[in-house]
Amino acid sequence: MTDPVLVVDVQRGFLNEFTHHVPQRLRRLLERGDHDPVLFTRFVNAEGGPYATFLEWSDMQAPPETDLAPELEPFAGRGRVFDKRGLCGLPEELDAYLRAERIERVYVAGIDTDMCVLKIAMDLFDRSIEPVVLTDCCASTAGLQAHLAGLAVLSRNIGARRLREAGLSDGTMAAPPPEDSGGQGPSGDLSERAAFR
Repeated sequence: MTDPVLVVDVQRGFLNEFTHHVPQRLRRLLERGDHDPVLFTRFVNAEGGPYATFLEWSDMQAPPETDLAPELEPFAGRGRVFDKRGLCGLPEELDAYLRAERIERVYVAGIDTDMCVLKIAMDLFDRSIEPVVLTDCCASTAGLQAHLAGLAVLSRNIGARRLREAGLSDGTMAAPPPEDSGGQGPSGDLSERAAFR
């Protein structure tokens, strides 16, 4: 078994002008076959959970918003999907799986760098599982500054050597312009909405 990759919350409802490139990059990463197993988290904004209660945010409660990005669905069949019902960090079922498999290192990628990617990487670190964040396979729905802020906090908390590129950035830190979308991004009206989580 090679080191696993954990794809964090790359879901339809989190794709916007700042994150639309992440599913394609992750598809390219997974097609290389360098990681096994491929694991996924899927955020579900549970009714009565902290996001609905404290932030009065009601998005991401059901499909199609909670569905994985279409580019990643073929890989989810071979991997495992762990729901995070109102949680930002590592779900209990995933924690138990990692412990049962005695996994010592996890490569982490996904959305949002400054929120769930950051929290999951720090949760792994706290459990003595080495997190390696693939910086060019992460983004934030709030934009490049939020992405960079997340990386700065991660660098301080898990160590700069655990922030690495997968070689998929095409030479830019910012999201590339959406293709053939009239500036709206691949998800139409979803591109105008930044997630509050």
